[in-house]
Amino acid sequence: MPTLDIGGYDMAYVEQGAGDPVVLVHGTLQDQRYWAPQMAAFGAKYRVIAVSLRHFWPEKWDGVGDDFTIAQHVADVAAFAEALNAGPIRLVGHSRGGHIAFRVAQHFPERLRALVLAEPGGELDDSFGAVRAAGPQGAVIDAVKLIRTGDVEEALRVFTAYTGGAGSWENRPESRRQISRDNVRTLLGQINEQRAPFSRSQAEGIHVPTLLVGGALSQPQFGIIMDGLEKSIAGAVRVTIPQAAHGMSADNPTAFNDDVLAFLAAN
Repeated sequence: MPTLDIGGYDMAYVEQGAGDPVVLVHGTLQDQRYWAPQMAAFGAKYRVIAVSLRHFWPEKWDGVGDDFTIAQHVADVAAFAEALNAGPIRLVGHSRGGHIAFRVAQHFPERLRALVLAEPGGELDDSFGAVRAAGPQGAVIDAVKLIRTGDVEEALRVFTAYTGGAGSWENRPESRRQISRDNVRTLLGQINEQRAPFSRSQAEGIHVPTLLVGGALSQPQFGIIMDGLEKSIAGAVRVTIPQAAHGMSADNPTAFNDDVLAFLAAN
């Protein structure tokens, strides 16, 4: 598996195709394998690169250390983009990875050509004037308590209920459940990841072409975030993937791929 040295850390990735780079950033409990349904379709038009963030699979992290933070992952992705030596990239982030992609656009706009946010995770602050939906931290805390008692399956059931609703763990394909098991100890880092809420001024400061992607069956908290960002990011385009929940790129990859590739072709 190829890696790229990012400030002394070997960042693993997988790639397919040739041409302008499109970098895919996974969310909580995922890794580069999450994007398997996108690789062939995106690789037919671009050099598509799916990264595994610091401390995610294939690394077997013990949960020890203070470098599992949003800021560190943002810096890593920005450095990865620069190390490609291909000019501004197209960046796609899902869930927590969408939050990271947003922060890359906020702090390193010169490194991006286009931005795709697939239900970015987190919360809106009071500047949006909207009802504040519960962020992921409560579910993370509950899951970490279970991990520390050795009940990994229940921890994963608890956390995925936050992202996908009751029964989502049981209904998830075994291949996706195994990816989550492989990354379960990253929740130990996420409990102290220092994720700040989105603010209206930050969203208004995003000037790179942006696509917001949601699932028609997703939990309400993601729609609240999407509504706020859509109103605040100038020129943002929004699409909804039918017959799909929060994991829309896996739930309905054909529709997801078609909508995202159409946006990237125009930007």
